[in-house]
Amino acid sequence: MSDSHITLTLEAEDEEIRLDRLISLKIPELTRSAAEKLITRGLVTSGGVVLPKSAQGRAGQQIEVTIPEPQGLDVKAENIPLEIMYEDDDLLVVNKPKGMVVHPAAGNYEGTLVNALLAYCGDSLSGINGVIRPGIVHRIDKDTSGLLIVAKNDFAHRILAEQIKEHSFTRVYEAVVHGHLKQDEGTVDAPIGRHPVDRKKMAVTQKNSRNAVTHYRVLARYDGLTHDFAQGFTHVQCRLETGRTHQIRVHMAYLGHPVAGDPVYGPKKVVPNLNGQCLHARVIGFRHPRDGRYIEITSELPAYFTDFLAKLHRI
Repeated sequence: MSDSHITLTLEAEDEEIRLDRLISLKIPELTRSAAEKLITRGLVTSGGVVLPKSAQGRAGQQIEVTIPEPQGLDVKAENIPLEIMYEDDDLLVVNKPKGMVVHPAAGNYEGTLVNALLAYCGDSLSGINGVIRPGIVHRIDKDTSGLLIVAKNDFAHRILAEQIKEHSFTRVYEAVVHGHLKQDEGTVDAPIGRHPVDRKKMAVTQKNSRNAVTHYRVLARYDGLTHDFAQGFTHVQCRLETGRTHQIRVHMAYLGHPVAGDPVYGPKKVVPNLNGQCLHARVIGFRHPRDGRYIEITSELPAYFTDFLAKLHRI
């Protein structure tokens, strides 16, 4: 095990944000208090110079954040079945099931995708994101199913992360949302940041936020299930231009059409039997880090999703 080193390149929108706030925005798994502790310990630098928490950066500046090795934590390989959709010497694309956590965290040190990857790949995973997140280039939520890419080496990781940053990485989701969207297609361009009160949630906000863009298209419309859900449902396709934490869930709720089954951003009375949001990462596309060829992978909708659609069809 070793410390994790993350390099952040600041954008113009980051210039007026205090360093402790900025780090918690850029690295969502870190709370502001955790970021402040790293700063206090001298683990946040720029050009070798230790930065104070009150520092404000400039566009183009690079900030190095060192996250110490977790003490006493041993991430174990577990023989958990994986659905591999594509694999070569540099990367693999996994179809993650609903309910699986991507990487270990407090309260979830076993049964994660990382535990499964360690058993499947052994030492052949990138180390850029540290021992807790080996190979993880991007994430999807525990109760979101679908495709994500895993890097087997640091070279592939850097190239793929750059594609995500420059918005050339294709990510298309399908979801069922509450109500009937007025337009058959549209774009939500609304910045996302930490919820001002609940730090575990994200929200559309102008304060300490980052730009977020989601393009959506209606696939089908359905009547309500019961009196409790009389407003009906809409099956939508969402293409991410950016990839903020909980982006689709937050943007759909912002439109007044939260994702069905979402216990965080949806109505208090959730749709029964969905066990989390009805959201699936269906398509992933990227330029291969070695030869630049474009690869696009598509996954089938999982049973929980198709079962819900079939139920709506019968109404």
